[in-house]
Amino acid sequence: MRSAKLVLASASPRRRELLGGAGFDFVVDPADIEEALAKGETPLMATTRLAIDKASWVARRRDRDELVLGADTSVVIDGSMLGKPADESQAVDFVMRLSGREHEVITAWALLGAAGSGVSPAAGFTVSRVRMREIARDEARAYVAGGESLDKAGGYAAQGEGRRLIASVDGPLDNVIGLPMAEVGHALAAAGIQARR
Repeated sequence: MRSAKLVLASASPRRRELLGGAGFDFVVDPADIEEALAKGETPLMATTRLAIDKASWVARRRDRDELVLGADTSVVIDGSMLGKPADESQAVDFVMRLSGREHEVITAWALLGAAGSGVSPAAGFTVSRVRMREIARDEARAYVAGGESLDKAGGYAAQGEGRRLIASVDGPLDNVIGLPMAEVGHALAAAGIQARR
C-alpha cells in the first residue's frame, strides 16, 4: 500500500459521508472554481470537465505524496442541467419539473496526483436514472421549506427527505447522492489507496 494521502476536493457533506463510510481516510480541501456550463458543452462534458477542474485546482497546491479526488454531480432532464437552485421558488420549480418524470443523474470523478507525484490520472462517470412520483405543488413547497433543497443539484436530496419524492432509481443510489463508490473505490485501490478493514 502506498503512503499517499487522499484529499477530497469537495465541501459536500454527502461525499464526505460516502467516502468515510466506505472506510477511506482523507482530508478535505474544497476547490474554488466557477461551476458553469461552457458554450457548446453537453451536460456530460460539463460534469466531467468540472470534476477534473476541481481535482486539478486542488492538486496544484498539495504535496506530491497526496492524491486528489474531485467530483461533480448533475441532474439532467430534457437535455438541460438543473443546478443548485438560487432560492426556494426555483427549488419548487425544479421539483415540479421533475414530478412524475424520469431524469438522469450524472456524477463524474477524477483522481489526480499532486504536481511531481508521477501518479497516472484516472477519471470516470456514472449515470443513474431516477423516476420521481407525481408531486403536488403544495407538497413541493413543504419539502423545500424543510431546507435541504438549496445546496442540491435539481433541488432534492435522495439521502434525505427527498427520498420520499422518488419512485425508483435505475443505477447506483450513491451516484445520485454524489459519489459512485464502487467505481471510485476501484480507482483508489488501483492507485494504492486502501480502505480500512
